Amino acid sequence: MKRLIGVGLLLAGLLYPFAVHFGMAHFAPWQFGLLLGALWLGRALSAPRRPGGLWMALAALAFCALLGLSDSAQLLRWYPVLISLFMLALFGASLLHGMPMAERLARLREPELPPKAVHYTRQVTQAWSLFFLVNGLIAASLTLWAPLSWWTLYNGVIAYAAMGLLFVIEWLIRQRVRGRS
Repeated sequence: MKRLIGVGLLLAGLLYPFAVHFGMAHFAPWQFGLLLGALWLGRALSAPRRPGGLWMALAALAFCALLGLSDSAQLLRWYPVLISLFMLALFGASLLHGMPMAERLARLREPELPPKAVHYTRQVTQAWSLFFLVNGLIAASLTLWAPLSWWTLYNGVIAYAAMGLLFVIEWLIRQRVRGRS
């Protein structure tokens, strides 16, 4: 069940801009809030111990409740900003407390990282934090000032392409850094 909820949230996140763009003619904003709220409630109940699991779910549920009560089409467009803020908080907080997020992920494959790799993972976490900050600012700007078509294009295509590009660039740099070790 936990995996199904995770897949549901992933698909909701990926398809959300298109669902908003094309679904507004057929569905009310409160219905989006109800569906998202159900997914986030499921996540809170099935995975409370994940990093940021409980506070992210509670914040998302508050957003969904506000969306449901306000039935605001404008509020629908703030969801990608919320997700960017969540990711920024996870990556940024890991730089201040505990192990940086990229190091945690790297240690899943290689538990004993050399000091050079630990330093590198801190830099990767900083890069992702910067990405999520910029992404959130762009998404917020488009929410406030751009037509829905621009918002959909950025949040449904360009943001994911930029994320993919950052993954590829980081992977290429990692291969080069490993080659020098």
